[in-house]
Amino acid sequence: MALAWPALATLLALVTYGVTTLQVGRARAAHRVRPPATHGPEAFERVLRVQLNTLEQLVFFLPSLWLAALFHNPRLAAALGFVWVGARIAYAIGYSRAVEQRAPGFVIGLFTSVVLLALALKGVIDLLI
Repeated sequence: MALAWPALATLLALVTYGVTTLQVGRARAAHRVRPPATHGPEAFERVLRVQLNTLEQLVFFLPSLWLAALFHNPRLAAALGFVWVGARIAYAIGYSRAVEQRAPGFVIGLFTSVVLLALALKGVIDLLI
């Protein structure tokens, strides 16, 4: 079944988000930042931003992925989904090291989501006309 591929991309995206959440917990303990505080040493704040930005991007990525899979091409959507996951991992690693290293992963991930949205839009419009 072709939809198993975007489902796998979805699961990997959710695991990626889960790992970023666990990293925030580790950073809280390492830097002694007690909940509900969201401010602390820069190293903690970078890890927190990775988690929050990944959540923000999931809101755009997941509907775009599934609409592209359903209305355009599930295998292409899944391939782009795998690229998005890789980009988010690169973003997380880069941003955790230094603010300046976050850009490549962010740009690739956002571009991938925009392409998925465009494919979904094309697929829906093709069905309507």
